Amino acid sequence: MITIRQRRVGKSTDTAEDQPSEEKNVKPDGKILSDHTGGKLWNILSITVGGIVAISLGLLTSVYVATLHENDLWFSNIKEVEREISFRTECGLYYSYYKQMIQAASIQQGLHGLVYDNKTESVRTINILERMNVYQEVFLSILYRILPIQQYLEPVYFYIYTLFGLQAVYVIALFVTSWLLSGTWLSGLLTACWYITNRVDTTRVEFTIPLRENWALPFFAIQIAAITYLLRTHLQPLQERMTFTVVFIATFLFSLTWQFNQFMMLIQALALFILDCLDMLPTGKVTWLYIIQISGLMLVCVLQFFNSMILGSLLISFNASVLIARTIQKNLKKGGLLNRLGKLILHVLLVLCLTLLINKFIKKILSLESDEHIFKFLKAKFGFGATRDFDANLYLCEEAFGLLPLNTFSRLSETLLFYVYIFVLFLMAVAAVIVAFRNLSFCFFCLISGSNQVQFVEKMEDCTVTLKPDAAYNLIHTVLFGCLALSTMRMKYLWTSHMCVFASFGLCSTEVWKPILKGVHLYTSQRAHVIKYSIPIITLLYIAYKFWPGIMDELSELREFYDPDTVELMNWIKSNSPSTAVFAGSMQLLAGVKLCTGRTLTNHPHYEDKNLRERTKQIYQIYAKRSPEDVYRILRSFGTDYVILEDSICYERRHSRGCRLRDLLDIANGHIMDGLGENEPDLKPSLYPRFCEEIKKNLPSYTVYFTRVFQNKTFHVYKLAKHK
Repeated sequence: MITIRQRRVGKSTDTAEDQPSEEKNVKPDGKILSDHTGGKLWNILSITVGGIVAISLGLLTSVYVATLHENDLWFSNIKEVEREISFRTECGLYYSYYKQMIQAASIQQGLHGLVYDNKTESVRTINILERMNVYQEVFLSILYRILPIQQYLEPVYFYIYTLFGLQAVYVIALFVTSWLLSGTWLSGLLTACWYITNRVDTTRVEFTIPLRENWALPFFAIQIAAITYLLRTHLQPLQERMTFTVVFIATFLFSLTWQFNQFMMLIQALALFILDCLDMLPTGKVTWLYIIQISGLMLVCVLQFFNSMILGSLLISFNASVLIARTIQKNLKKGGLLNRLGKLILHVLLVLCLTLLINKFIKKILSLESDEHIFKFLKAKFGFGATRDFDANLYLCEEAFGLLPLNTFSRLSETLLFYVYIFVLFLMAVAAVIVAFRNLSFCFFCLISGSNQVQFVEKMEDCTVTLKPDAAYNLIHTVLFGCLALSTMRMKYLWTSHMCVFASFGLCSTEVWKPILKGVHLYTSQRAHVIKYSIPIITLLYIAYKFWPGIMDELSELREFYDPDTVELMNWIKSNSPSTAVFAGSMQLLAGVKLCTGRTLTNHPHYEDKNLRERTKQIYQIYAKRSPEDVYRILRSFGTDYVILEDSICYERRHSRGCRLRDLLDIANGHIMDGLGENEPDLKPSLYPRFCEEIKKNLPSYTVYFTRVFQNKTFHVYKLAKHK
């Protein structure tokens, strides 16, 4: 078990968007007034100061999380094997490919070893670049090899500093998004401060460095910032083209670095679809965004050697269905309220049916089953029937895939973030409902008058309640990703970071304060500006007063990595087993075995492959009630030479009865679970005792197949006999 122990010591301004420049600073004869130059200089100064603040906060966040990582583990002082063990579970697996590329004789040999890999899954040769999103490790290893930094920087530091550097990019992108929405960089400052003070709920990069989401989320934030800018009105054609390019690059990099990219972008596509149906976004831009999503994902598909999970993704089916349905229903946005509602209902049904048909057709033609475990998990999670499926139950019993804990909201409330977020969300949601109803009800006036869409939007902006396209997109984005976070705790980091953006935008936006002040008959332009700046400043002062001492205490607390049992195991494997030996055990432990020793594995934590899932279930019979003959036969079928048993799994207490790994295996095998409690009626007692317990008694029926060669307080290693 990995533990952490105490170390033994030897003014803001707003941008031009808030001011109606097209009506001011111009004389009747068309000449520019003298104060226009001053206004431009002021805007340049504001952008410069805001940019410096954004970059500074990004770099400070990067240094902050890097310092926390060092203070928690004493990373600079521990041994190499301890550093590698600190990359737990799948993090260690991903980092092992970076290490493999660094240690290869040449870049070509390193790439060949990844494309024709026979050490990640025994008795199988797999293409790592196809199965896993590790192009970032490949790129970083090549960069390390060609740059003249080997004498000054160890490979592991080059890796972790890159990830911490991406945190700076992440915070800058969040800062810019909030700035674009509100028109003042004060909003970005508040966003960054909320992100840092709510670090427990906004990021986990300091202790899960190589995790795919830590690579992907900065690019996702850049994409959101670019979409926010793209949805502004009155952009020049060159600005639109450049922004579309940024969106495409960010979408591509996000898709390339995370295997769950398709599900995140599906939610994004749903947000675009909803807003387009309600006539709250320009249809042309939405169409291009659909195409960019498909193009980016298909380019990743090509780079991943036509990965089956991408080809069968719901995102491609959904976006294609929307584009097809649009072609069929050409007059979707014409007519009165009832007429349009009827067309919208038909449109939604058509898109859903087409999505299911296209997706089913693709999976049937290509025999795709890579993501079936995800849909089994979702079906069981949302109550569409109980399941005994081992893979689905494995996810259901993990806290990370459960509902978002209520204490999350209490932590977010301490910084005032949650209270402000709910306040802004309520006001913006009301505005969105009013605007959507108005769009559906009165669109025919636009058609009768013959005015174009831009003129119609300008007329709507004169109304008391308005909602700009960029704000509308971010509203639906935060709602949909909020629903995802509430249902699955692991996905909360997609929501909480955007929560910082959305809440700070609301506090610093005239769009929020103007209707409130008008509602109580107190609105003046000066009063609205005073409120939009004073309240954020007061909030920042409160955050600084309450959390600055805690952050300083956190940075001064020194701890040390401490896991002697795992270190002893890894050292024994390297010293006492052949380099070609095959090891079986839990997915999490074997990822560390591959990274620290380079030995061949039977299974690993990257679960997006049906054959691997079946293999893992078979390997895990070492913790089930099976005969020694059965276990031996299963392990030898995968070429196993050594099997590692963990007491923390065999005698697990972390989960309640019914969710322990041994319980999941018993249920899947049709056996009664251990301990007091109810069992389903058709479960029967096993004919054999639990293997991981019985093997330790050294009975002849076990020693004929298994010989114990290593033991400490946590692990037991057995060598398999070579005879049949």
